[in-house]
Parts: sequence; C-alpha cells; structure tokens
Amino acid sequence: MSAFSNLLIPAVLFFALGFVARLIKSDLRFPPDLAKILSIYLLVSIGLHGGVELAKADLGEAVAAVVWALLLGLLLPIIGFGLLLATRRVGPLDAAAIAAHYGSVSAGTFLTAIAFLGSQGIEYERYPLIMLAIMESPAIVVGLLLASWSRGRIAKTAPERGTPRADHGNGHLGDILREAFTNGSVVLLIGSMLIGAIANPKAMESLHPFTTDIFMGMLCLFLLEMGLEAGRRFADFRRVGWALVTFGLAMPLIGGAIGVLVGDLMLGFSVGGTTLVGVLGASASYIAVPPAMRLAVPEANPSFYLTLSLGVTFPFNVVVGIPIYHQLAQMLAGGA
Repeated sequence: MSAFSNLLIPAVLFFALGFVARLIKSDLRFPPDLAKILSIYLLVSIGLHGGVELAKADLGEAVAAVVWALLLGLLLPIIGFGLLLATRRVGPLDAAAIAAHYGSVSAGTFLTAIAFLGSQGIEYERYPLIMLAIMESPAIVVGLLLASWSRGRIAKTAPERGTPRADHGNGHLGDILREAFTNGSVVLLIGSMLIGAIANPKAMESLHPFTTDIFMGMLCLFLLEMGLEAGRRFADFRRVGWALVTFGLAMPLIGGAIGVLVGDLMLGFSVGGTTLVGVLGASASYIAVPPAMRLAVPEANPSFYLTLSLGVTFPFNVVVGIPIYHQLAQMLAGGA
C-alpha cells in the first residue's frame, strides 16, 4: 500500500488535474508566457542545486562516479532512441524528446529508493547523489543532438516542388553540436550548475528559498500546464499507445540492469549504492527534461514523453522496479 501512496504526491496529482481538465473540456488555460517562465525557473533551480551538491563532494574520490554518470547520461538516450525508431510508431523528433527523458533521472524515484533502503536498514554510498546531479545535463544534450540530426534528415527528404532537398553543406555535425551546446536550456542548466559549484557557500544559502522552498510549488504549476497540453494531444498517444507503453516498461528494465552492472562492476559499490545506480539508470525525468524539450523541441508531442515518464515508468519503478534492481544488486554481490 505504501508503494502506491508514493504516487499521491502533489506534483503527479497536478499533472493529473491538468490532464483531466483538458479531457472534460474545461476552460482552464495558462497565459502564453507563463509556461516558459516556469521552465526557466526549474532549469535554473535544478542547476544551482546540482552545483551545490557537486561542490560538497571530494572530486578526487568522486571522479569515477562522475565519469560513469556522464557515460550513462550519454548512452541511455541513444539506446532509447534506437528502440523507439524500431517501433516505427513515432517520428524521430518525438523519439529524440522521449529518449532524452530516459537518459536523465527522476529525483522522486531516487528518493523513493532511498526510503526503500532506509526501511530495510541498508546503507549506501553518497556518490549516487553526485551522479543524480550530473546526469541531468548529458541526456538533454544528447536529446538535442538527436533532434537536430532528425531535423536535418527530415529537411533532406522533404519534397520541395517535387524534388528532394539538397544537402546544404559540410560541417553539419559541427552545426548540430553548436546548436546543442548553445541551446538556451543547456546553457541555463550547465551555467547554473557551475554557478552553484563555484559560488560562496554562505552566499548560496540566501538562495535557499528560491531553490528549495518554492520549488515544489513551481513544479506543480509547471506540471499542471503540461497536463493540460498532454490532455490536448492525448488522442495522438492513444494512436501509438501500445508501442509506447511497452517501451515505458522495457526501457527502465534495460537502464536499470545497465546501472546495476555499472554500480557493482565498475564502481564497486555496496548493495545499497549499486541499487541506487540501478535506479538512476532506470528512471525517467519528469522535472528537468520536460521544460528543456518544451523550449528546444516544440515539435515533439508532450503527451508522449510526459504520459510515459509520469504515467507509465514512474509508477512501474516505484511499485515494481526498485525491488527488482535491489534484487539484481544482491545477486551480483552474492556472485562476487
């Protein structure tokens, strides 16, 4: 029963409220610029918080965890993108936006896993907390790279007066990289993380109300707006629902297994620490990545990535996934 109660958090319920409001054709609407303001706030707040956590760590000891966090954040979206394209049910831009969510992390799922370990008296290393902060950005960058590559492919094959468009130039990869790393979402997230890491700790304390006290309230408003948007485009999800639901259940198992292997074999963590790395690999972001994709890939359908991350993968991980990743960690530790 406690597992299901983890779904009854205000952020998830506000997403459900927006979704239902649109389905019943309520006149509830957000001012056009408010969603962008909320997106900017969330990215800045997450970046600052991650930078503060990074500053607290002993980077000499944490370097392996940081490297593997980066690798997971880069690898998992590529796996997800390939699987989504293989379904032939969503376009490449939707696949890129969805894949970015599955390379990033869910703080809610991570905190639930910590509560799970605490309830059983299982200790864990602090380095997965650093990995949590690190894994937000790489997946967003990869998602933007995949989206930019997809736009290029679409442009080349789109008919223009009955003929395919020509390839407009060399250095296309360089253009894609520049677009990804100069994208406003990435600049905000990475820049805020650097500020949080190098700023005077006492000065950062004055931002505590901004980064912590009002964060959940702002997240609730953002997810309310995203619920409205997802409800508006829900018919698209129903059209390809079976394929996406299958992905939303299979991808966390794939990512969780990879995370457990990294935690045990590559980082040498305890069962508790390995479980948390597995959870990081398995979770799908519904906080950092949605505002980034909303700003940078407006062509992508929010009902796809939000319904998957919040409506499929999050409850699956909370109810079923976390015990599975813990069991895998125990099996690896027992075989060591």
